[in-house]
Amino acid sequence: MAKIKRNKLNDDTPYAAVMLAPNLILFILFMLFPIIYTFYLSFHKYDMLTPMKFVGLQNYIDMFNDETAMTCLWNTIKYTIMVVPITMVIALMLAIAMDSHIMFKRFYRACFFIPSITSWVAIAVVWCWLMNQDFGLLNYFLSFFGVEPIPWLTSAQWSLISVAIVSIWKGAGYNMLLFLGGLQGISTSYYEAAELDGASKWQQIRFITVPLLAPTTFFVFVTSIISSFQVFDAVSMMTDGGPGRSSSVLVHYLYQNAFKYFQLGYASAIAYLMFFIVMALTILNMKFSKGSTEGFY
Repeated sequence: MAKIKRNKLNDDTPYAAVMLAPNLILFILFMLFPIIYTFYLSFHKYDMLTPMKFVGLQNYIDMFNDETAMTCLWNTIKYTIMVVPITMVIALMLAIAMDSHIMFKRFYRACFFIPSITSWVAIAVVWCWLMNQDFGLLNYFLSFFGVEPIPWLTSAQWSLISVAIVSIWKGAGYNMLLFLGGLQGISTSYYEAAELDGASKWQQIRFITVPLLAPTTFFVFVTSIISSFQVFDAVSMMTDGGPGRSSSVLVHYLYQNAFKYFQLGYASAIAYLMFFIVMALTILNMKFSKGSTEGFY
């Protein structure tokens, strides 16, 4: 048989390469290079004023011996524990409600989603006013139930909780849309069969909706974990990490080290600590969520 000669390059390949080149160049310059250079910086001492000095693992050792860094890490973990599960539960409940046959559901969807696209600056200004201890509407409303004024933003006990409350309010609408997309991908035949078998609404949610939403839940969980470890705007504008370090999180401390104390090597080490924590949590969740929907296919 005669051998069929094939060109190594398709006629469209040069044009595709030209079209993709700008994105590839931008990715290398603003994504790949900073990631690699940050890892390189984490092994050096550098303050932008003196020559860079290689210190090996000293930045990582100093970080784990730094009480402030460990406090910020613990605050980040507490914030994540408060925000991620509550936001996911609220978002799932809203998605189930918005997927049912109710009037004006498109209007409600828009109302729940608007906070997620609103600027953190505007949100912080409004919520700082609402949570003001002296004249805030939140304390005024609670006073009708005999509750004493709560120092939402000026107390070490309440500052991180206050930031978490606002973050939950802002993030629930976005996660609701993700869950809503997952719900609309579930075949109605499952629910019809369950109704014929006499399953209640709660049983349908427990044994059909939740298991079949596992891929969406995994995606929402991972993105929520990453987002919670990256929280900065809310902390910076509402409490600035105070009082003391009661609401300071890792990104806030990273920012201070990089742009206030000019310890770029140490800040890079903090960044990679966050990266390894998020990666470990993602791998663990992938391991434990694998095969959760096999029984339905």
